[in-house]
Amino acid sequence: MKTWLKTSAAASAIGLGLLTAPAFAQSADSGADSGADGGAKDGGSIVITYKDDVATLDPAIGYDWQNWSMIKSLFDGMMGYEPGTTTLRPDLAESYDISEDGKTFTFHLRSGVKFHNGREMTADDVKYSLDRVTNPKTQSPGAGFFGSISGYDEVAAGKAETLSGVSVVDPHTVRIELSRPDATFLHVMALNFASVVPKEAVEQYGADFGKHPVGTGAFKLAEWTLGQRLVFEKNKDYWRKGVPHLDQITFEVGQEPIVALLRLQRGEVDVPGDGIPPAKFLEVMNNPETKAQVVEGGQLHTGYITMNVTMKPFDKKAVRQAVNMAINKERIVKIINNRAVPANQPLPPSMPGYDKAYKGYAYDPQKAKAMLAEAGFPNGFETELYAMNTDPNPRIAQAIQQDLAAIGIRAELKALAQANVIEAGGQKDQAPMIWSGGMAWIADFPDPSNFYGPILGCAGATEGGWNWSWYCNEALDKEAAEADSIVDPAKADERSRMWSDVYGKIMEDAPWAPVFNEQRFTMKSKRMGGDDSLYVDPVAIPVNYDYVYVTDVQ
Repeated sequence: MKTWLKTSAAASAIGLGLLTAPAFAQSADSGADSGADGGAKDGGSIVITYKDDVATLDPAIGYDWQNWSMIKSLFDGMMGYEPGTTTLRPDLAESYDISEDGKTFTFHLRSGVKFHNGREMTADDVKYSLDRVTNPKTQSPGAGFFGSISGYDEVAAGKAETLSGVSVVDPHTVRIELSRPDATFLHVMALNFASVVPKEAVEQYGADFGKHPVGTGAFKLAEWTLGQRLVFEKNKDYWRKGVPHLDQITFEVGQEPIVALLRLQRGEVDVPGDGIPPAKFLEVMNNPETKAQVVEGGQLHTGYITMNVTMKPFDKKAVRQAVNMAINKERIVKIINNRAVPANQPLPPSMPGYDKAYKGYAYDPQKAKAMLAEAGFPNGFETELYAMNTDPNPRIAQAIQQDLAAIGIRAELKALAQANVIEAGGQKDQAPMIWSGGMAWIADFPDPSNFYGPILGCAGATEGGWNWSWYCNEALDKEAAEADSIVDPAKADERSRMWSDVYGKIMEDAPWAPVFNEQRFTMKSKRMGGDDSLYVDPVAIPVNYDYVYVTDVQ
């Protein structure tokens, strides 16, 4: 995730009756919650703080750190995840079937699910929501995730208003046909962008729907005072049994992270949404009382240095490999107080497809310098290194600059605002090197393909894209597509091995120098209950509000 992912309807409906038994089926889910905490207490309220105001709560639009989990608590989609995990489960879909060729997904909806406005949700709402998120007029940053649905290209080009591949079979059944098999499709249907919204509410509020969200989620918006606070209240008619536990959540915005930390210590705040301020991290960790309130968890994240393969001398593979060997990753991890582990490949360790046997490029400045000489640069060369200008990124970039200087690469540091670095990376001939910190990739969903298409595949190597190395290997694109055509769950290991092969070949070409996989650290007040994984939830980033609770309810 950057804070900031393709038949006619009538023919589809008729064709459904001709299908034989599905090749893969998910049995019906009763709505009983396997992830519920048997000791959880119901009731009470909590306070969450954020430095910045919330831009929108429209699931088709919202795509940043703080509104992601808020939206996830206001809305539901066909699919979701077991709390605190990356394990898929049916959500608004009670069950689903997948055809043998992996191109037809049939979702059977739960009965009696109601929107916050009291109306029952139907299959028409599912179709409307998918048509809306892919319509260019919506300007959704997530529209491309649905590119495998038949008819997507026509909608994206403005030639059609609706997706031909999405059809309503009956009020509780939706059929989705893909133009190609897509093993990631169930994950896509678990993204916030696939949330189901009621047409009448969207039409009532228009562009302001993001300020007046209406979903089917565990909470509903009760108040929004711009620049001050948002208040969520419990949806007492929520379809999933046993949750949420809290009666109310207050999000206070405009709170500096250091002030939020002090308020947490005074018992006025329950979770600092922006995490532990870097300047206070050691102080917190060295105090046994505050350390006891710290929650640590892995995340699907990689921080990396891009090298623009279209700009000299980074068009030479040997130069890029030399840069990989020049970076002292252990030292960089110490700069951020060991809140990460060194990385040796694009995928983070918790992602399927991560190759545990792969050793990567060892830190070896002497060999790197020799490789530069063999590549025709015995005296090194001059270049530019772009980085985001908020701490700790300038300090990390300076460490990278020093490592490069040790092998003769003289890199001028360009520390700019995030938007300016993103803009430079999206222009083909502007940024020879970028440190991705502050903008590094956190997976939109727990699948290895999400680390490829947007940031390493040919589709991302375009003006305004996120493939800042401008690396495009059409053979690997084809291999990636083959991996994503494997939809049979029984072949998951085979698919993971194919992705491992793709990333191994990428590391041979070395368009990146992976640096570290960051851990997530946050804190919670002493009254907060629930498993720690809920506070560093890998998909309900940053907090799974549906399942946390307070222990001091009377």
